[in-house]
Amino acid sequence: MSRIVVIGAGLGGLAASALLARAEHQVTVLESAPTVGGKSRRIEIDGERIDTGPSLVTFPGVWDELLRRLDTGGRQISDVGAIELERLPEVGRYYYDGETVSLPVPADHPWYPAWRRFSDLHAPLADDVTRLLIADPLDRSSLPALRRLLAVYGPRLTTRAYLDSLDWLPDGLREIIAIHTLNAGVSPSRTPALYASMPAIMAETGAWVPRGGVYEVALALARLADAAGADVRTGEAVTRIERGRVTTTHSSYAADLVVSSLDADRLEELRGHRARGSHTLSCSAVAIYGVLRDPLPERIAAHSVILPTKPAALHRSLDAGDEPADTMAFVNHYRPGEIYPNKRSTLGILLTAPADGGDYTLEHPFVRREVERISTTMGFDAPLTDATVGSTVLDPHYFGSFGEPHGALYGAARPLWMSGPLHRPGYRDLRAPWLWRVGASVHPGGGIPAVIGGAMIAMSKLLASHPA
Repeated sequence: MSRIVVIGAGLGGLAASALLARAEHQVTVLESAPTVGGKSRRIEIDGERIDTGPSLVTFPGVWDELLRRLDTGGRQISDVGAIELERLPEVGRYYYDGETVSLPVPADHPWYPAWRRFSDLHAPLADDVTRLLIADPLDRSSLPALRRLLAVYGPRLTTRAYLDSLDWLPDGLREIIAIHTLNAGVSPSRTPALYASMPAIMAETGAWVPRGGVYEVALALARLADAAGADVRTGEAVTRIERGRVTTTHSSYAADLVVSSLDADRLEELRGHRARGSHTLSCSAVAIYGVLRDPLPERIAAHSVILPTKPAALHRSLDAGDEPADTMAFVNHYRPGEIYPNKRSTLGILLTAPADGGDYTLEHPFVRREVERISTTMGFDAPLTDATVGSTVLDPHYFGSFGEPHGALYGAARPLWMSGPLHRPGYRDLRAPWLWRVGASVHPGGGIPAVIGGAMIAMSKLLASHPA
């Protein structure tokens, strides 16, 4: 039995701790915040519940696989991690260049024939992508999935190169598909072609929200970690990491192994190393959450995506760390009793923003301009924020207070071959074999399934080299 300290009780850290404790290691989880969840958090505005951070759960097979692994051998604990996933009627409602369309594209829309052709090609890859989310892409067992993917993409290795090769795709639909690469925080020219498949796969396998909100995933993982035997300690900030010991504001812990779910730069600082030099960062966000006086019209979907006027200009701005002329935005709207046990509707407006560590308010010119553009695009006469009775704004400074210092949601942008399920990140520092890594900055793109799947991959390797 090894003494293992897990730093950070985000989704990756909690999944890792449950797997390690289930394998009968002595596991202590240290979290600086008063609650678990990392970037997934829960707030209350005017008495109503709103979850921040990830908005959706995709690839539910990854969650099922985690539960299966936790039940392998010995006593079963998966029941304590039960969550009730509800499938949204559509992946999202998209607004671009005067066009409004849902995914999957409805049969009466002019883009339907092209969408059907695209979906028939990519939706069958769902099981292969799920496989790559839970297994190292260089494992022999992953090779059949990789071969099937490469047979689709051929030599067109980036999302942009692949989509541009499909001359039968309408331009608007091409941009709607391409914009999904911002789920990894970077432009379609910086992500593998695999990202082109994601909208079709999500339309086939569903976009889901746990009843009660996405934060229920974090709570379920905390219950699983506890049931497995991990000791989760909140409100305890780590101040120093070294071989054999982790020091916090309250205590000091002996550690045979350390698993970090921190951003790479923060991890290096705690080890007494200088942070890396300049690098391109993934995007950040300005997130506005509020409670509505009245529900929005029935025509408004639970999950809407408003594209920028010129997507290529947005990608250039984000790469340069500059404020864009306009941006991509998500608008999440839940009616009373829909998902959340709220008596009034809630609203989330999530603006893609550069990782500048900046402070933003509702009166900031960028925020005010974008809220007005989004509201007009969705057919409203006044800014959506005018309809709220209470609101809060989370910005790059907020995200930088506990993640990457500038607020980059996925840390430094990864090379093409280290993004999404095809990545092979540095789970282990060869210069410090006692140190392992999980979390969003190690598993960019793919959201919740990539983080949980990445934790499964990393911990499988750790347990293979350090059995209990």
